[in-house]
Amino acid sequence: MTCDVAVAGGGLVGLSVAWHAARRGLSVTVVDDAPGSGASRAAAGMLAPVSEAGYGEEALLRLCLASLERYPAFLDALAAATGVRVPLRTAGTLVVGFDDDDVRALADLQRFHGELGLEVHRLPGREARRREPGLSPRVRGALHVAGDLSVDPRELHPALLAAAEAAGVRVVRARAAGLLRDGGRACGLALDGGGEVRAGAVVLALGAHSGHLPGAPALPVRPVKGQILRLRGAAGLLDGTVRALVRGRSVYLVPQGEDGLVVGATVEERGFDAAVTAGGVHDLLHDAIDVVPGVSELELTETLARWRPGTPDNAPLLGPSGVPGLVLATGHHRNGVLLTPLTGELLAELLVAGERPGLAAPFGVERFGCS
Repeated sequence: MTCDVAVAGGGLVGLSVAWHAARRGLSVTVVDDAPGSGASRAAAGMLAPVSEAGYGEEALLRLCLASLERYPAFLDALAAATGVRVPLRTAGTLVVGFDDDDVRALADLQRFHGELGLEVHRLPGREARRREPGLSPRVRGALHVAGDLSVDPRELHPALLAAAEAAGVRVVRARAAGLLRDGGRACGLALDGGGEVRAGAVVLALGAHSGHLPGAPALPVRPVKGQILRLRGAAGLLDGTVRALVRGRSVYLVPQGEDGLVVGATVEERGFDAAVTAGGVHDLLHDAIDVVPGVSELELTETLARWRPGTPDNAPLLGPSGVPGLVLATGHHRNGVLLTPLTGELLAELLVAGERPGLAAPFGVERFGCS
């Protein structure tokens, strides 16, 4: 089969690129043996560029804020294409602290946000508990980030898959076994078990596996393991996302649906280790219960581990790869769900116009000396 664009990877990012490209008039084939079973399956769905903002990551923050702005229209377009409305939770995020050191850290974080022109409000412990009565009485203070949102990736992925297929995207349920080249130019994907997809351009969107496609160039993308928990029975426990630092470990609690709660996530440099460990589950539950004691009464329904696609500076790889015809949409690390709308838009523009849009310019692979 031959098409304009072959996308290796059917997670949220790959499907967004495929859908946007198809809407721009390109014929697109997505290759993935199990779409949505990777990082998309595990993600908590925080759309939190402000509370996730890190020192020295200002360019990434601008990219994330631009994608957050697009989310309402993105979900509207999905609903128009599929008839499925993916809910957007708009209650914001509370970043909470327990002791004097935490309170000082929150003050430093607020100053940093203020320097960047971000809207963040500092709350005393009593006001934080008024907003989220489920918080521990030990909470001394908090930052409220009203602009942070969240979405359930397990609802978003099937809607995006349906929208892509409705737009004419062909989904080949097979593993991409290698990059095809013709005279040095990428011209398609070989399929596991035989067969191939020929294409005028190839988009590499394999998440943490993006650096391991035979025939493709080596990329500075590594797997960053995260263990995550899902619980049931949380109706009324929390309104919005809560983040905290407990004994030096970061934990977040994200409400989903009517009574679901996601607790995450460990950060482990252990390669493609898929094990859910007793220690990881213990630490997440222990810290979550410290922050919101009512978590102890919930039903633990799922534990799983997946891999974030990490890069040396935690920012994505967007644009040309150094191999003609091969385009990168990977390395999103902890921002894959958040950057889904904008990545699709930017890569589709590149595929149609042949030039990398300005917003994507700081995120080329060449910043790491790769070409």
